[in-house]
Amino acid sequence: MSGDPTVRRAGIRRWLPLAAIVALIVAAFASGAHEYVTLTALRENREWLEAQVAASLGLAAATFIVLYAAATAASLPTGTVLTLTGGFLFGPWIGALLTVTGATIGAIGIFLAASTALGGALKARLEKSGGALAAMEKGFREDALFYLLFLRLTPIFPFFVVNLAPAFLGVRLPLYAWTTFVGIFPGTLVYTFIGAGLGKALEGTAEPSLENLVSTEILLGLGGLGAMSLLAVVVRRVMRRRSGGA
Repeated sequence: MSGDPTVRRAGIRRWLPLAAIVALIVAAFASGAHEYVTLTALRENREWLEAQVAASLGLAAATFIVLYAAATAASLPTGTVLTLTGGFLFGPWIGALLTVTGATIGAIGIFLAASTALGGALKARLEKSGGALAAMEKGFREDALFYLLFLRLTPIFPFFVVNLAPAFLGVRLPLYAWTTFVGIFPGTLVYTFIGAGLGKALEGTAEPSLENLVSTEILLGLGGLGAMSLLAVVVRRVMRRRSGGA
């Protein structure tokens, strides 16, 4: 019965994670928190930030992970600056590890919220559909690993969209978490290396900007990584057809 209190409570619990994410997004944008995450702010506060890292590396690292996870869950447009900041404060390798950890935790939060609230309804729709939606789900399931890596490696897709799409297509959480962590690591490492060399740029009098730090060659290189992942999907399908026709 739809009026059963137990059923109603279960329905409310199902929507709570998504409601929490939406509330976090609304609060973050309403407060203008993302406007404070800039290279200019990093330059103005660099001495204080460096002092915090020097005083307690563990606490600073944990705080950075929490902030990055929250920013990811709230889908704030701060990923690039935060990643550069991680490289600047912790060095390229530790900065990349902390960034990827925070981003993965935030992405998992979005994934769980979306799949819990909407995944079942969309799955039912896909199963009833015999058209493009069902075909897309089938293709994604067959090559989920390569598709997920392609989406993560290629920086042309919005991170928020890539976080949501797998939740609607029945991707398992362990696979989602693993491909997120591994897939975003190469691009993250590129940016943390850039961040590690920010010292001179922040000491200058000119306004620091992302356009002066990120080159076309870097973006093309990341796109190439994504293309290699997609190529693996094509190769796998060709091999499957040949083995089936043998």
